[in-house]
Amino acid sequence: MIKTVIFDLDGTLLDTLCDLHLAVNYALMTLGFPTRTKEEVRAFVGNGAAVLIARAAPAGCDEGTKAKLLSLFHEYYEAHSLDQTKPYPGVIELLDELKRRGVACALVSNKPHYAVVELCERFFGNQLFPVLGQSNRLPRKPAPDMLLEALKTLQCTAEDCVYVGDSEVDVQCAQNAGLSCICVTWGFREKEQLQHAGATLLCGDTQQLLHTLLGDQ
Repeated sequence: MIKTVIFDLDGTLLDTLCDLHLAVNYALMTLGFPTRTKEEVRAFVGNGAAVLIARAAPAGCDEGTKAKLLSLFHEYYEAHSLDQTKPYPGVIELLDELKRRGVACALVSNKPHYAVVELCERFFGNQLFPVLGQSNRLPRKPAPDMLLEALKTLQCTAEDCVYVGDSEVDVQCAQNAGLSCICVTWGFREKEQLQHAGATLLCGDTQQLLHTLLGDQ
């Protein structure tokens, strides 16, 4: 059994896709650009808001236009990040049981830090510490810096910790930080995509994840 679990947020603990999709399309529509489908946005997420907007922007957009789109995205998302977002089934119970078993839980996400803090306070209270989102202070995933910062705060070694995520970015980030990685298959990537990215341990629901984390299988 491990001592510490660091979670990703979008696609792992929270289903944020609807609100992200609406925020992306708000930005695009405001500047008169074609909108994106929910499945397109699903494929675009994982590397932070700036990359999400760069992928969603029409081909040939200059950097100034992308900056305007990003500002509009943040404007909408800051006001609407809680509209339709919700925890995946079993997530609250998973965190409760890990806490009961004495497992420390933290969070590292490429989502903007303001949104990470708001969402975690809303849905998880004090279940997760530390909570780190993307900011100018540390490079975003797959750079290992945020994971290493969390380990330092927790005074935990990589050997005693596992990172749980749902994307190829999470697999790469865990590898770069020297952590084991578990990928969940209920999030923003298909099982085959995760395996292609190098994921070797996958869980299809929170009960399977709990048993894996506790060493029951």
